[in-house]
Amino acid sequence: MRIDFSAMTEETIPNFLGGEGELHAKMHVDGLNRILHGVLPAGSSIGYHTHGTSSEIIYILSGTGKVKAEGGEESLKAGDCHYCPKGQAHSLINSSGGPLEFFAVVPNQ
Repeated sequence: MRIDFSAMTEETIPNFLGGEGELHAKMHVDGLNRILHGVLPAGSSIGYHTHGTSSEIIYILSGTGKVKAEGGEESLKAGDCHYCPKGQAHSLINSSGGPLEFFAVVPNQ
């Protein structure tokens, strides 16, 4: 199945999951998975949240940022992948002066 993110309407979500600034997102949700192409502008973040019923995989497409997770803090750059296992918590933070573009998959488990 092909998913054409370029044909989707972009949503602007302020303070996503309690984060700062806004998230620009195009999402495919089918009841089995949530697949997201997102951009966090400079200074924006996705708030710290727990994945109680699912895991999450985040692949950084461009820009730099960091993840706060139960194990501490990790720096991320284009080409890096962050994995948050089911039952753990994390946040994604754009700590750079430019946009942080990423692709995320959250499977229903």
